Amino acid sequence: MASLKKSPAWKALDAHHRQTAHQHMRDLFAEDENRFERFSLRLGGLFLDYSKNRITAQTMDLLVELARARDVEGWRDRMFAGEAINTTEDRAALHVALRMPPGGEVGPIDVDGEDVLKIVRVMREKMRALSDAVRSGDWTGATGKAIETVVHIGTGGSHLGPEMVYQSQGFVRPSGPDIVFLSNVDGVQIFDALGRLSPETTLFIVASKTFTTEETITNARTARDWLVEALGLKAIHRHFIAVSGNASAVAEFGIPADNAFDLWDWVGGRYSIWSAIGLPIAIALGMDRFEDMLAGAHDMDRHFQTAPLGANLPVILGLIGLWNIDFLGAQGLAILPYDEGLRGLPNYLRQLEMESNGKALDRLGQPVEAGTATMVFGDPGTRGQHSFFQALHQGRQLIACDFIAPMESRHAIGSHHDRLLANFFAQTEALMKGREIDKSEDVMLRRDVPGAMRDLQRPHRVFEGNRPTNSILLEQVDPFTLGQLIALYEHKVFVQAVLWGINPFDQWGVEWGKELATQILHTLEDTTADFDGCSSTLGLIDRYKAHKAKKTS
Repeated sequence: MASLKKSPAWKALDAHHRQTAHQHMRDLFAEDENRFERFSLRLGGLFLDYSKNRITAQTMDLLVELARARDVEGWRDRMFAGEAINTTEDRAALHVALRMPPGGEVGPIDVDGEDVLKIVRVMREKMRALSDAVRSGDWTGATGKAIETVVHIGTGGSHLGPEMVYQSQGFVRPSGPDIVFLSNVDGVQIFDALGRLSPETTLFIVASKTFTTEETITNARTARDWLVEALGLKAIHRHFIAVSGNASAVAEFGIPADNAFDLWDWVGGRYSIWSAIGLPIAIALGMDRFEDMLAGAHDMDRHFQTAPLGANLPVILGLIGLWNIDFLGAQGLAILPYDEGLRGLPNYLRQLEMESNGKALDRLGQPVEAGTATMVFGDPGTRGQHSFFQALHQGRQLIACDFIAPMESRHAIGSHHDRLLANFFAQTEALMKGREIDKSEDVMLRRDVPGAMRDLQRPHRVFEGNRPTNSILLEQVDPFTLGQLIALYEHKVFVQAVLWGINPFDQWGVEWGKELATQILHTLEDTTADFDGCSSTLGLIDRYKAHKAKKTS
């Protein structure tokens, strides 16, 4: 693989950064009255303003040259064609096929001799049949009662996406059962959930690609025991659905094949919301709205495939992210949705970015030359302002921010939405502009701060500003626009992976932790088993086992 930092495109960016490092965004805005128009893009109901970044037209031209030199377009085309771009697992990464519309727009996409688009259509038809039956009451439990609650059991990618979408769209749900999400192996969560439910009216969806994930299967077994104790073994076929790529493990669990939905190798967990992993969304909102979300994602896919690099939303976001991390030294990315329904979005995007691009090695197993995924975190709306925004404004670490807000509120109550967006706009302005010492003095005079206190407070009221932000305005958080937004970030992550030369579709670090947990669990359950750990881990295990023995004696 060609060296990233030795490439002419990277060297040009490095030289440009040294020449422009002194620039402040205040001056960039003052010098260009068209800066907002120059650095903003729109696709349907989604609008991106990236003008509040430390960039010039030359910066963007050089970044686009880097994208071209790293063959972003070629890797994009290979992904859409179904090539095995997941190199370490020799798999395609075809989540984009899950949202392609039926019909003749795209020809067959062959993976291992199978037309992917054909099996996706079959999956959607099966999802529609089940979701319609549950919502209408035609699907009943073992005692003939309609389903009132669906419990989705999953973790990671099979959990974060469905829960986030359900939270964001729950306000439009005209009918259908309640949805409960279980993802933690901590018994407190499932104890609390089952304690409020009736076995006769509860349907469980067990979502696990391998059907061996410890947290998911432990919760599923507990749920099965709870159901069987109340209704008997035969009730499983009316109360359990599986979404998995492991048909034999599903059958062994007791779930019949008719109740199982496939999850294929070419669908990564954190990219699986568009598959049958999205079944709770279809049940809660109706399959039509789920397909609206697919259509929004496909709209972003088409844009990503066809728009020039310099006017391509995912490419722009990816390039700015690389600029902030590798040249400005940003150590974090705050995802800040000014919408309570999108409260799950920071967690969802945290997994998408950090599990995909949190890598130290490139596709060939060599050390990555530049910084990869940074720390991603966030909180919705004004809650975050009273939590961690102090560090965004005056902390020594540079943290880039993505602000996201709908222009239409789902609940127009008084002036709430105007006040919410006033804070949105104010924060991006403050992070860009900062406040100089003379303005600090003016504020203290207006507030009649005593002279002695003015001397003390003066330096603390100064803000450097020049902190990079993106602003994403949505007309509304409807399924279509939400699909656009999620796909935007998926492709942004992919673009950055290509730029850094890494594979965003594996997660070997996650697998290593799972392997160790399995070994340690065996030690906890079998007192004669040994674990080859360090003195700290062995000491903690011994302390826990001694406590267990004391409690049971």
